Amino acid sequence: MNTSHPECFIHESAYVDDNVSIGSGTKIWHFSHILSGAVIGSNCNLGQNVSIAGRVVIGSNVKIQNNVSVYEGTTIEDDVFLGPSCVLTNVLNPRSQVQRKSLYEKTLIQRGATIGANATIVCNVTIGKYAFIAAGAVVTKDVPDYAFILGAPGRQKGWMSRHGQKLVNPDGEGIYTCPESRLKYRMDTAGRMTCMDLDEETPLPEHLSVGQVSYKNFKQKKGSGV
Repeated sequence: MNTSHPECFIHESAYVDDNVSIGSGTKIWHFSHILSGAVIGSNCNLGQNVSIAGRVVIGSNVKIQNNVSVYEGTTIEDDVFLGPSCVLTNVLNPRSQVQRKSLYEKTLIQRGATIGANATIVCNVTIGKYAFIAAGAVVTKDVPDYAFILGAPGRQKGWMSRHGQKLVNPDGEGIYTCPESRLKYRMDTAGRMTCMDLDEETPLPEHLSVGQVSYKNFKQKKGSGV
């Protein structure tokens, strides 16, 4: 237990600089480094070999998998998932000979978003709430809420539910349904996808917070109209 942050777990091989704020229940694992000025919320889990730069702000219940570096200029809201070895950036035109420390671009990853393994997020973008960036995708522009982004460069290939399932095609009234939770979604008047059944700013209720069926099973049922 690190005596500077008694309500957290910090592995003995990790290094946490002075002037770091870490919320209760957060776990920081092997060989990770949290630099001075970083702010990390409660109940986060930072895997092996994670680097968090100074002045990065991370919300609560964020899961960062192995080998991820979060650079200055990045803000991560609550409930975000960063997959193994995904890449975040903070300079659009880096050159070793040119210092641009005063010109770091901003990247905002909003509540509930998922960044898949080995995906790359080119800086100066906003990843919308509950957006889903597929493994290996390259994001070069803003991503709408609940959008499913695939490929390089990343392109939208539909919508993902809060449970990480592709939303079923709309019915005659434009209502989308999550095949796992059965929660319903629709576009609001501003063209944003929204959940009709749950407040998007609150945690999932307990009975919906544990997955029961794997994603591949829902993909197999797609042709049957589920």
